[in-house]
Amino acid sequence: MADTRKRLLGEYLVLQAQAGDRRAFEQLVRLWQGDLLRHARRLSDDAEQAGDIMQEAWLDIVRGLNRLQAPAAFPAWAWRIVSRKAAARVRSRQGERRLAQGLSLEWAGAAVDGEGEAETRSDLASIRQAMAHLPDNQRITLALHHQDGLSVSEIAVVLGVPSGTVKTRLMHARRKLAAHFVSHQEGEGDDTQQ
Repeated sequence: MADTRKRLLGEYLVLQAQAGDRRAFEQLVRLWQGDLLRHARRLSDDAEQAGDIMQEAWLDIVRGLNRLQAPAAFPAWAWRIVSRKAAARVRSRQGERRLAQGLSLEWAGAAVDGEGEAETRSDLASIRQAMAHLPDNQRITLALHHQDGLSVSEIAVVLGVPSGTVKTRLMHARRKLAAHFVSHQEGEGDDTQQ
């Protein structure tokens, strides 16, 4: 019942705000701010970043409110704006991480001796080979988490799936990789004993 009242009040406030009533818009913000902020926090895993996402989202909401034709659609429309802002933040952070990761690999590569570098390349090749056998959704999820350093909630935004699905994919991918390496180690042990 309270949810129905909230939605009806929201529709009324949208109509009033579209007519130019500034106080109605302020009430609309107060009405939905908590729900939208919780959504932003789920997507970003960072309270400060969630606040930034919300500021950007409310700017887009202000700019686009008069184009919203169905006031009842406001909640879904606003949630979508918050989701897009969070996804844009994730993409921006991915680029920053890739740059930092590339630089750190360059610096680490300069410090590794020839033998250590060959061993590292061999390990990376084994991991890539094992990952190639994973289903696409698990391989992509694992790569986003371990190679790009994204959090579970960030991956959920990128892939458009719930956080629980991301966690499940990571769990299955890790189990399959562990099983792959255990079977290969056992196979190597058999070769050395003969």
